[in-house]
Formats: sequence, C-alpha cells, structure tokens
Amino acid sequence: MYLFLVSFDPIKPDAGLIFWTTLIFILFWVLIGKMAFKPIAEALKSRANDIQSALDEAKKAKEEMANLKAENDQLLQQAREERTQMLKEAKDTKNQIIAEAKEKAKANANKIVADARVEIENQKKAALAEVKDQAGLLALNIAEKVIKKELTGDPAQEAFVSQLISEISNN
Repeated sequence: MYLFLVSFDPIKPDAGLIFWTTLIFILFWVLIGKMAFKPIAEALKSRANDIQSALDEAKKAKEEMANLKAENDQLLQQAREERTQMLKEAKDTKNQIIAEAKEKAKANANKIVADARVEIENQKKAALAEVKDQAGLLALNIAEKVIKKELTGDPAQEAFVSQLISEISNN
C-alpha cells in the first residue's frame, strides 16, 4: 500500500483518473447548475427586481414628497398672505373705528359747546330780563315816591293821572 502512494504523481495522471475526474466534475456541475445555480440566479433576479421596485417606489415617494412640500409651501405662502391681509384689514378697521370715535367725540363736543352757548344766551337773556325788571321796579318805586311827593295836593295833576289811567284801561 505504501507503494501505491509513492507511485502517485499528480502531474502525470493516468487516463482513467482524468476520465473519472472529468465525469464527476461534469456531473457535479450539472447537478449544482440545476439545483443551486438556477435557484440562486432566480433569487438574484428576484432580489434585483425587488430592489428596482423599491427604488422606483422610493423615487415615486420622493416625487410625492416634493409635490407635498411644494403644496405645503404654497399653502404656507397663502396663509402668510391671508394673515397679512387680515392684519391690514384689522389695522384699517381700527383706524376707521378711531376716526369715527374722534368724529363722534368732536360732534358731541361741538353739540355740548353749542348747547352751552344756547344755555348761556338764555341765562344772559333771563338775567337781562331780571335786571330790566329790577331796574323797572326800582324806577317805578322811585317814580312813585317822586310822584307822591309832587302830586300831593295838586288837582290838575290828579286829573291828568286819572285821564292816563282811563286811556290805559280803554286800550
């Protein structure tokens, strides 16, 4: 047996060894090709298809995200414009309310001043009428006293006064 191992030379194989090695290799290759290479190739092809579909879906999702972002930006811009418009309208409304309040206050002040002037004029007229009445009463009192003093005992003057009284009574 030792002799057999000593005589083995891998560089110079005999024809039977080459035949059986080739036959076993071809048989192994056919079996591996049918049982391993096909499923591996199909698995790789399936994996490539899955990866491609995932890439396509990712691209589609990216496009959708870009569209959503554009829509969000547009909505945000619209919201900003609406906010600006609302603030402008609120400011205009505030200024209008302030202007109306000022006009109302000015009108009320003018009315109060006019009413006060009318009241002052009425008070002035009433005071003047009272002063005139007082002056008239005072003049009458003075005239009465002067006339009493002058008329005492003069029959011509008493006749004149009686005539005036009768004329006033007739009117």
